[in-house]
Amino acid sequence: MHILVPAVAFLVAALATFPAFANERYAAYVWDTNTGEVLFARNDAEPRFPASLTKIMTLYMVFEALEAGRIGLASPVPVSENAAAEVPSKLGMRAGSLITVENAIRSLVTRSANDMATALGEMLGGTEENFARLMTAKAKQLGMDSTIFHNAHGLPDERQLTTARDMAVLGYAIREHFPDRYHYFQTREFNFAGQTIGNHNRLLGRVEGVDGIKTGFTRASGFNLVTSVRLNGRSIVAVVMGGQTGASRDDHMAALIRDHLPRASAVKPADIIVQRPAFLRRVAKVHVMPEVMEVPRFREQFEAPSLASKPVPATTASTVDVTTTDTGYALPRAGRGTSLPSEQIVRDALGRH
Repeated sequence: MHILVPAVAFLVAALATFPAFANERYAAYVWDTNTGEVLFARNDAEPRFPASLTKIMTLYMVFEALEAGRIGLASPVPVSENAAAEVPSKLGMRAGSLITVENAIRSLVTRSANDMATALGEMLGGTEENFARLMTAKAKQLGMDSTIFHNAHGLPDERQLTTARDMAVLGYAIREHFPDRYHYFQTREFNFAGQTIGNHNRLLGRVEGVDGIKTGFTRASGFNLVTSVRLNGRSIVAVVMGGQTGASRDDHMAALIRDHLPRASAVKPADIIVQRPAFLRRVAKVHVMPEVMEVPRFREQFEAPSLASKPVPATTASTVDVTTTDTGYALPRAGRGTSLPSEQIVRDALGRH
């Protein structure tokens, strides 16, 4: 009996730390972004549905357009019928109304607004489909070779796939490439049209050193989270995908940070892990919101989201005319008992959760 009790206690602790045993959707990844060393990896190269982690790439594209001068924070974002028809989470703005780029950014970071993600995508890409092609091309440029996008928001689409490893690369890239705009991911509350909208990311303010990034959830994906932590010179990006509940996902992420942040290097070498592509096009003209705009009409927030995938024409990044640069991206290095993530591009994972 004296031997059995410690053994049971150890097993309970192990199960709390590794929830993957009974969950086929689970994947996790912890990356030391000072050195590129992989501190923890489970199912990190297996295809997963990104859900609203998709919006990290949507925001990457928005930040890039802001840096290039193609749009400004006060630029108007038109809400199309297509955007207004997206299911919650959403702001619920009426078709034909306008919102500023900055407010649309805040709505993505806090409420994870699907309608605003679509509106931003249509503004930048002309159509949602074309914007998804640009997102996929950008993913490949960043070294996210196992990621394919078909929409700007992450609502269910069986063709929209990523990996925990790719999401870590994206989380690091948006943090490092846009240091003057990354602060949006630290937004706790967003006040808009008489509403106070709280951030879905519950680790902000709960775990020391956490400075973003983004949550995600659909029934197919489970509860996802990308987290950035910087503390006492140490820097990690961690990913948890497929959580059974939001609380268990958050608890597991907190445990990963607790266990692996102390093992991360407090010294950053001179080399850059993910280099920033040069901006090849700059446009001086920036449109500004008109002084008079329609006040948004909010729909009831109690309607249940549909899980049906919207039919979208099959596309690939190769169909997009985009300019890329030879950036020489360095992928994460394996270390401490982990294996280097597979770089195989996911081609057919329909039905896999």
